[in-house]
Amino acid sequence: GTKSGCGGGGCGACTVMVSRYQPASKTIVHYSANACLLPVCQLHGAAITTVEGIGSSKTRIHPVQERIAKAHGSQCGFCTPGMVMSMYTLLRNKPQPTMEDIMLALGGNLCRCTGYRPIVDGCRTFCAEANCCQANGGANCCLNGGENANESEQEKPQLFDQEKFLPLDPTQELIFPPELILMADASNPQTLTFHGERMTWVSPTTLEELVQLKAKHPKAPLVMGNTNIGPDMKFKGVLHPLIISPIRVKELFEVSEGPDGVWVGAGCSLAELHSLLEKRIPGLPEEKTELFRALIQQLGNLGSQQIRNVASLGGNVVSAYPNSDLNPVLAAGSCVVRVVSGGKREIPLNQEFFAGFGKTILKPEDVVVSVFIPFSRKGEFIRALRQAPRKEVSFATVTTGMRVRFSEGSRVVEEVSLYFGGMGPTTVCATKTGKAIEGRPWDEETLNQAYDILLEELSLPPSAPGGKVEFRRGLTLSLLFKFYLDVLHKLKEMNVIKEEIPEKLQPLPRDIQPSLQEFQSVPKDQEAHDPVGRPMMHRSAISQATGEAVYCDDIPKTDGELFLVLVTSSRAHAKITGLDVSEALKLPGVFDVITAQDVPGKKTREMFGYEQELFAEGQVYCVGQTVCGVLADTKAHAKRGAAAVKITYEDLPDPIFTIEDAIEKSSYFEPRRVLFKGDVTEALKSADQVYEGKIHMGGQEHFYMETQSMLVVPVGEETEFKVYVSTQWPTLVQEAVAETLDVQSNRVMCHVKRLGGGFGGKVIVTSILASITSVAAWKTNRPVRCVLERGEDMLITGGRHPVLGKYKVGFMNDGKIVAVDYHYYANSGCFVDESVLISEKILLHMDNAYNIPNLRGHSAACRTNLPSNTSFRGFGVPQSLLVVENMVNDVAMALGRPADQIREINMYKGPSVTHYKFEFSPENLRRCWELCKLKSDYSARRHAIDQFNQQSRWKKRGISLIPIKYGIAFAESFLNQAGALVHIYKDGSVLVTHGGTEMGQGVHTKMQQVASRELHIPTSKVFISETCTGTVPNTCPSAASFGTDANGMAVKDACEILYRRLEPIRLKNPKGSWESWVKRSTSNSAASGKDHYIDWEKMEGQPYSYYTFGVCCSEVELDCLTGDYRTLRTDIVMDIGRSINPSVDIGQIEGAFTQGLGLYTLEELKFGPTGILYSRGPSQYKIPAVCDVPLRFNVYLLPDSDNPNAIYSSKGIGEPTLFLGSSVFFAIKDAVAAARSDAGLSGPFSLDSPATPERACLACAMPFNKKVPASEPGSFKPWALNI
Repeated sequence: GTKSGCGGGGCGACTVMVSRYQPASKTIVHYSANACLLPVCQLHGAAITTVEGIGSSKTRIHPVQERIAKAHGSQCGFCTPGMVMSMYTLLRNKPQPTMEDIMLALGGNLCRCTGYRPIVDGCRTFCAEANCCQANGGANCCLNGGENANESEQEKPQLFDQEKFLPLDPTQELIFPPELILMADASNPQTLTFHGERMTWVSPTTLEELVQLKAKHPKAPLVMGNTNIGPDMKFKGVLHPLIISPIRVKELFEVSEGPDGVWVGAGCSLAELHSLLEKRIPGLPEEKTELFRALIQQLGNLGSQQIRNVASLGGNVVSAYPNSDLNPVLAAGSCVVRVVSGGKREIPLNQEFFAGFGKTILKPEDVVVSVFIPFSRKGEFIRALRQAPRKEVSFATVTTGMRVRFSEGSRVVEEVSLYFGGMGPTTVCATKTGKAIEGRPWDEETLNQAYDILLEELSLPPSAPGGKVEFRRGLTLSLLFKFYLDVLHKLKEMNVIKEEIPEKLQPLPRDIQPSLQEFQSVPKDQEAHDPVGRPMMHRSAISQATGEAVYCDDIPKTDGELFLVLVTSSRAHAKITGLDVSEALKLPGVFDVITAQDVPGKKTREMFGYEQELFAEGQVYCVGQTVCGVLADTKAHAKRGAAAVKITYEDLPDPIFTIEDAIEKSSYFEPRRVLFKGDVTEALKSADQVYEGKIHMGGQEHFYMETQSMLVVPVGEETEFKVYVSTQWPTLVQEAVAETLDVQSNRVMCHVKRLGGGFGGKVIVTSILASITSVAAWKTNRPVRCVLERGEDMLITGGRHPVLGKYKVGFMNDGKIVAVDYHYYANSGCFVDESVLISEKILLHMDNAYNIPNLRGHSAACRTNLPSNTSFRGFGVPQSLLVVENMVNDVAMALGRPADQIREINMYKGPSVTHYKFEFSPENLRRCWELCKLKSDYSARRHAIDQFNQQSRWKKRGISLIPIKYGIAFAESFLNQAGALVHIYKDGSVLVTHGGTEMGQGVHTKMQQVASRELHIPTSKVFISETCTGTVPNTCPSAASFGTDANGMAVKDACEILYRRLEPIRLKNPKGSWESWVKRSTSNSAASGKDHYIDWEKMEGQPYSYYTFGVCCSEVELDCLTGDYRTLRTDIVMDIGRSINPSVDIGQIEGAFTQGLGLYTLEELKFGPTGILYSRGPSQYKIPAVCDVPLRFNVYLLPDSDNPNAIYSSKGIGEPTLFLGSSVFFAIKDAVAAARSDAGLSGPFSLDSPATPERACLACAMPFNKKVPASEPGSFKPWALNI
């Protein structure tokens, strides 16, 4: 059922529907909420509907569940229950939603697999406008005047058939429980009190009682939505012995309108406030609703739908967060709060009200009853402007409320009020700036003086919490300028101003357009029951959508089971001088503490000649290294036990955090690799021009929706263990556990049903965590479960390697690149993990799609005191190629030519050889390039963008075209083997087991298709249960885009052997059914891979089986004042041979692209100066949400392509398209270049990855950013390190 993804209301995986009956209006309201923040004590009288409640495969499935599944919107399936419930709640309130409603409803639900497009397409089928042909993915819509209507739509295969969906029938929904209605109508409400182990919860029913309680317990917090107190208790360990919940106090929900404005109850949720203001606007003259409209705009950006449904207006005011979005607008609009304690008082919301970080001038016993929102007056304008790291569901970097009032018919300012959030510990008012504007005309001269005063007034120290100091100071100016422009246009409309004024600032486009997915139909002569090449739904999509799919942590708790919580180091480089667990053992429920002393077998795991300890002994090498583990009967008790463990340290000098530190101190993991061809030094001498550049690329957190999860069960006899674990490599976990416990591998059974996402992060780390958990199970002889919380997972597990790439390139004036010398440095963290292999793969891909005659690459894995980085989808290639493409871009800028021309001139042509002497044909690469230019209408759009940029001053567009050549297979041949076991039972059903694990990439679905084709039976007869080391031994990891290639061949071999065994029977009875032929036979087959190798001495080898090619074109629109951008359109052309399952493959392409878009433009890991990770959850670390999907997102599979090197001529597709997300990075860089040329700057410039709004805005060299004085590096301690 409901899943827990982050525990803080940030990912939406736990979304449920809450229904309440309102006796006053005799109506029932339904709203979505995050279960992880919803206190059970608060749900008295409410009905909760979860994903299991709306449908199941045993009874009937609900249309929402069916459409998300059949539109291929569920890959790993962990986010699906939340997606289903968000959409279901929307349909309960609005059975025919608009596209905007859908985007709003899904805004608070994160998905790491799909790239959102299929989820949106599935939900779009409920839209009222969905019956237009355009919405069904047909580009030749009647509205487009059918560009090539001669080719009928029927011939083009579609990913799903909308006609077959169950209709939505609102009359068939679950009714609200009648007994709750009776209870609510009959009640004279009583005070509710709940007592827990350490705290009490009281829910009073009258305002009088609430005031008395608060007077008696002034420290007790009032909890309405629990969106503030909840996370504090969960993540900061704050304990409140008493909590007061005023949710049943009617006075807090009353709304009354007076002649000057509206009093809104402080208990109203933000969603209620939104609809209340919206309903009042049409009945009022426009001039009265300025404040209402500004508030509506901020409410649309504040949190997710789930948060707005529960968070209260009063809570938002009183929690007084420095970057609150509402408080600046309420303050600028002169709102007032009504407070009760003893007597009633009215307090204006102004500068004085906010006393400090999270503090107001209210007394502890005060209760805020309501907030007064005044009508605006004639000649008054109010605007709310903000900038945030992600367009939606994100705390603001800087947020503002600005009000200005003019005397009638004049442009002279009577009164102005400017409030800013995110510019200090509280909401601040720029009073001096206001004074400088008042009494003067609203024009450029006035504003120019105001900017200088504002800069001085809102100064941030260079080490201010939150960082981004220059950007934030620049934003205060840009947002004031936006306000100035907006009001100027209003004055022009009112004819107060006659002269010409600058262009109006339009918001960035946001409407999602229908997209295309083009693939080839199966051959006309293919048998009807042969599923290969047809879009087939993920085999467990329905059970994922109904919540029936079982993940590791869904396995029911068994008797005597213990929960393990890890205790991790808080220092980056120190000796452990003491470990005191005595306090922890005294706590209730705590059973034992596991340390290095308890390990019966090997205490370390060895990789590449380096050792990694399971538990730190004597010394710690990073913040987040495991020191010991606390076992208790529940997770809550284990967490408290872990918090009570005391570790003392003695800091060691000079920890190394950045790549620059490591280079300076020569701190590397050996071997460092070099690869070259030709003579780079000579070629550089003879080149027309030589350019040296570099680019920094940040790391990336895997953010799989299901955190690291495992359960180790001792069987009880002969030291046998069952390990249920979420891992990509069951065999490694089996080996690791066996070595740690000093037993043979045959005693350890590793079971993997499915993973809630992996992306490379569930390989090495998982084997170490499973070893630790197994020690606990071995010592206590009880089942032990270990499920990391999101914050622990992000802290402990590491992610993608940050890379510094330096290059020296020689090129001719005609654009031909003759020589490049690369230096790559990867920040590996404190243990080697797979860093050496990653640094090798970086060099193997440093040619990308270009034939450069002289090439040299050096690659080093730097050893630092950060958590160890590990494999991540793409395995070094996304880092390697970003440096390559940035180099090509620099060459283009140095020559002043379009980058796509330079790419084309240098691309491989004809029969080619790579720098490691591997022969291949680049023909399909060229075909992808040409097809992408054609499908994306590249040259016409390039021209249109140049036109747009000439006319637009503050917004720029950019476009880029990026190719990729990606080698598929492991370069180590022993990893390329796979096994499969196929059973045919007497009733004719088939059970397939293979070595691949299902993490959303559809490998089980494809294996089902393979068995179906080879045995000539329908897929319904083929079942795949789980991946288990007991049935298929010695498997390779499901990684490197190689799962289908390796396991598909093994399944195919096994099925062929069985089919041959049935041959004599088939010949005797050719007309018989499959069932009649089957007697009993099973087969085991191991398909060993080809020999892949690379000889680093000779610098040659065959590390890959073949290449996957692709080209991507993306266009963005950038707001140069704030750095915000939208991806307007993306077209991807991929050569993936003949797709076994187009729906799965297109899903992989879109999902990897979106992950890449996150990597290059959004996702930023922040480490503090002591090496601690700040960004430990979705509120600080932003992965792409549904608002980040390209507005038009087209995918084309290259037609008529073959690949003799893999099963059924298909190609591996999991990783290659991740790099294509960089097309958005280069499109942003293109838009920035256009802004720079307005400022008179040309030639190559540096823009590091990710191209966050901060980096893009500062690179634009806008006049406002130039006003901000830069801080001298070294003169202060920055808030965060630049890793």
